[in-house]
Amino acid sequence: MAHVIVGVTGGVAAYKSGEIVRAFVKAGDDVTPILTRGAERFLGTRTLEALARRAAPDDLYPHLADADLLLIAPLSANTLAKLATGIADNILTQLALAFPAPIVVAPAMNTRMWEHAATQHNIELLRQRGVRVVGPAFGELAEGEVGTGRMSEPTEIVEACRAILNQTGGGELVGRSVLVTAGGTREALDPVRYLGNRSSGRMGFAVAAEAARRGGSVTVIAANVALAPPPGVEVINVVSAAELADETLARDDADLVVMAAAVADYRPSAPEKSKKKKDEGNWTVAFERTQDVLLELGRRQRPGQILVGFAADEGEQGLAAAREKRQRKNVNVIVFNDVSRTDVGFEVDDNEVVLIGPDGETRVDKRSKEECAVAILDNVIPLLASA
Repeated sequence: MAHVIVGVTGGVAAYKSGEIVRAFVKAGDDVTPILTRGAERFLGTRTLEALARRAAPDDLYPHLADADLLLIAPLSANTLAKLATGIADNILTQLALAFPAPIVVAPAMNTRMWEHAATQHNIELLRQRGVRVVGPAFGELAEGEVGTGRMSEPTEIVEACRAILNQTGGGELVGRSVLVTAGGTREALDPVRYLGNRSSGRMGFAVAAEAARRGGSVTVIAANVALAPPPGVEVINVVSAAELADETLARDDADLVVMAAAVADYRPSAPEKSKKKKDEGNWTVAFERTQDVLLELGRRQRPGQILVGFAADEGEQGLAAAREKRQRKNVNVIVFNDVSRTDVGFEVDDNEVVLIGPDGETRVDKRSKEECAVAILDNVIPLLASA
């Protein structure tokens, strides 16, 4: 049994907070509701108090309330901005600023508000501080528009909170070493130009952050990643496929290896020693194969070790190739990304993947990369436990 504080901010999605509170109470948890003034325009405090069977805090210092987890659902754009900048002008934002335990937020707002650069900056700040962000989802919004901004379903939000609460005592990866590769390698054409790809490294960093939250000792081999390092994670920066291979294979004894980086399959066989000058002719470049790091890891795989590879390909043919890749490279799980789509994968916040494992396939519908990381580890950790 846990003690959960459920904070509610102003927005139409506030009506779903009652379902969230009921789910926690049904599971045997103690729930304390806290509503902002904006939230009270949509949902009465007494309603949540009745569902929680517990009154909102009325002591002298309510912002110092103790609990195992703080959930804010829905999280409005306004309160998100306050959390990002440390503004504490009401009980809920004061509590969040002083709260020492895990914080989970479920944003809900109009698509245009969600996509604004200021909002994306603010949500990224929360993620960097270790706040777990659930959603928002794609769907019909209160204004009648369709897009990303709808609050995730209560069951999904509660499951995310439950996963964190179940980590009491250290998490499933305590005592385990985890190696993650992230980003995209660059292969020099000359001292100025390079051959690269569109991987930002966000998916790999999300996996690393989630593994660290579950107690793992995590190292990330980061290829050209311009993101803040996940808390509690060692980051080793590399540039080329060769550098990534050297650093990864030097750590091939990790209990769990997640190869999320987009590693170049080819590199220029004879890069120019100085900058190639522009002239009237074409530039013809010969390429050679790079080392297949995942294949080599599969050859070296030791008993008890779990290997996870990624496959970026297109459509059903790509999925079929990913299934064959898992067998050919002797890895436990392949995470398939359909790169024919523009709304998931490279250079966007969301992803949608298929997890191909020894016991079948699991489709993970479109969601944030942080939530995909949760699904990946939820799928992989049982394999590690039974290996």
